Amino acid sequence: MSFFDDDFYSTRVKRRVRRDAGSRPVFGGGRSFRQGSMLRVALVSSLTSSLLVAILFSFVIDRHSEPASRPAMASGQPIVETSERIITAAAKIRPAVVSIINRPKREGQSGDSSDAETPENASLGSGVIFEKQDGKARIITNAHVVENSGSLQIVTVNGDQKEAKIVGKDTITDLAVLEVDDKGIDTVADIGESDRLREGETVIAVGNPLGLSDSLTDGIVSNLRRVIPVSLNQDGNYDWEEEVIQISAPINPGNSGGALVNLDGEVVGINSMKVADMGVEGIGFAIPIDDAMPVVQQLMEHGKVLRPYLGVYAMDLSSYLDSLDVGQSADGGEDSGTAPETDAPPLVVPEGVKKGVLVLEAVGPAKEAGLKLNDIIVKLDGKPIGSMMELRKYLYNSKKIGESLTVTYYRDGKTHDLSVKLVEKSEDEE
Repeated sequence: MSFFDDDFYSTRVKRRVRRDAGSRPVFGGGRSFRQGSMLRVALVSSLTSSLLVAILFSFVIDRHSEPASRPAMASGQPIVETSERIITAAAKIRPAVVSIINRPKREGQSGDSSDAETPENASLGSGVIFEKQDGKARIITNAHVVENSGSLQIVTVNGDQKEAKIVGKDTITDLAVLEVDDKGIDTVADIGESDRLREGETVIAVGNPLGLSDSLTDGIVSNLRRVIPVSLNQDGNYDWEEEVIQISAPINPGNSGGALVNLDGEVVGINSMKVADMGVEGIGFAIPIDDAMPVVQQLMEHGKVLRPYLGVYAMDLSSYLDSLDVGQSADGGEDSGTAPETDAPPLVVPEGVKKGVLVLEAVGPAKEAGLKLNDIIVKLDGKPIGSMMELRKYLYNSKKIGESLTVTYYRDGKTHDLSVKLVEKSEDEE
């Protein structure tokens, strides 16, 4: 019951449907409309709920199926951990790295390998098998590892021992090639490209440190082209420079000649030197493989590296001037015991000339061209030369056998030029 008698203000909803005679319903069909709307809402709600459940289920499954230790990159590919790559690379290269035992010649040794069987004074090093051909396996190592050898043996990773012979060696680059029979040798190292290395890249050094065979260390590339002065004659005078890869992996005695390897198991360097100074730890050096392989090729073809030869025994002019300041003799150089030429002019150092190469003796092509004792070489082909190291580097890196070289020098305080035809350097000539 309502407060008003008319239906307009009534709160009741009449259930009857008023029809005009012969016409369609004015407001009829309300029940079917409400039932259709509820059916659509229920259908939409059901589909939405199903989609939400599917998304949540997929997320939970993916979360539990993807290991936390192997996250995915943007491309969807899993990241392989560095430690796993080191393990894989080490397993790949280890069978190709050998230990080298050098039993040096002794006084009165006949040359028979049986004379060198005793282990006294034997030195140890490492090498890398890089080639198998015609029943032979060839090994890269350092020249100092096989220096003064009476007999050489290699020991493979599985303990097999083999007699080795030297195919060729080169003191300047500190590289040598050995040869053994290839029986039982199944693995040859993959040679990589050192020019593709990057500073900060992880590398591993494999070798025979301190006589502990089959050992490896890891580190990073600290410098791609570190220039290290080298004394070729071990006399304390630096007469060459090596461009090497500096690494944080330590290189100990016995590691020399071993492999520096990237994480793909490819050889990118030959371990060579170690800075062993008080307070210096964890620094190693390796010869870039891109520099080593052309030398290796020449050693296999010729037994040595073919280099042009000038024919002067000399010393740095700066060293001579320093010796005058302290009252020392000016004698020195690579062959200080050679008697001076009797017709040599007196030494006159022009005012203002502080750098150059002082000739102590001229032999071979230099003597034939007219160079003499006390000549001061200051230029080669117009390029200023201030030391023996610069002279060697220009000869070996810029000139070839058979080419002519223009030498600018001072004699009796006056400047002169002459032309020298370069010849092949023999084993006994420095």
